[in-house]
Amino acid sequence: MAKIGFIGLGNMGGPMASNLIKAGHQVAVFDLSEAACKQLADVGAAVAEDTAAACENADYVISMLPAGKHVAGIYLGDQGLLAKLDTQTTVLDCSTIDAETARKVGEAAATLGIGFMDSPVSGGVAAAAAGSLAFMCGGDATTFEKARVILADMGKNIFHAGPAGAGQVAKACNNMLLAIHMIGTCEALEMGARNGLDPKVLSDIMLASSGRNWSLEVYNPWPEVMENAPASKGYKPGFMVDLMVKDLGLAMEVADGCGVDNAMGQLARKLYEGHQDAGNGQRDFSSILERLKQD
Repeated sequence: MAKIGFIGLGNMGGPMASNLIKAGHQVAVFDLSEAACKQLADVGAAVAEDTAAACENADYVISMLPAGKHVAGIYLGDQGLLAKLDTQTTVLDCSTIDAETARKVGEAAATLGIGFMDSPVSGGVAAAAAGSLAFMCGGDATTFEKARVILADMGKNIFHAGPAGAGQVAKACNNMLLAIHMIGTCEALEMGARNGLDPKVLSDIMLASSGRNWSLEVYNPWPEVMENAPASKGYKPGFMVDLMVKDLGLAMEVADGCGVDNAMGQLARKLYEGHQDAGNGQRDFSSILERLKQD
């Protein structure tokens, strides 16, 4: 059993922290939302008054925050957490942020002798609740071995992508591809439906053919084809359009930084930004299907 400080109890962080408690760890939590803290207290977490208190004497510190500025804000500087942590503590930032901030925090941690990994996740809210997330980790091999022990209580696929920042690059690549194949899946299904094909039958055909992909197999965007997919629940997320737009922005930064002309990724970002601007930011990203129905 480990002593864990967990910061950030949103749609992803809350279920992740809950799974750590179920696994028998001693978890202290902090979030600006009192309601989120209460939910975790109800399942056995200790609620701390601030981030420093949550992480006091912790074996592991885990954070799940909205953006790079929040991650830098809590870890860096004279009053940041890194300045207060013991060298025996392992820090795992599971936020999806820019790779440059992850590298800066990783470098600052290394200077202080603290193990750090950027460990963004894939799988969405359902996987967070089920404890079946995928983790993409950036940091040194020794820290990764320490991280794996704890991450295994929240996920089933844990990858060491490379040094600090590599986890964020892997996440950007993954989510850019996810956006592209979700849009392609929606276009194929709509094209078939307009020509009289049953979307369920067409899905089965493509799943048995070369068009098979995750959006078809796990997250079908056509309502009533897949009972538990957000499309069959009014596009309740899931993974919000707002978050996909954010992640596509991070992917553009990665592409720009290495000189890749990611034309498909750029188009996916444009389409999702248009869908967001039409008032769909809080809906599941598979609702991009409805854009086609308006044509």
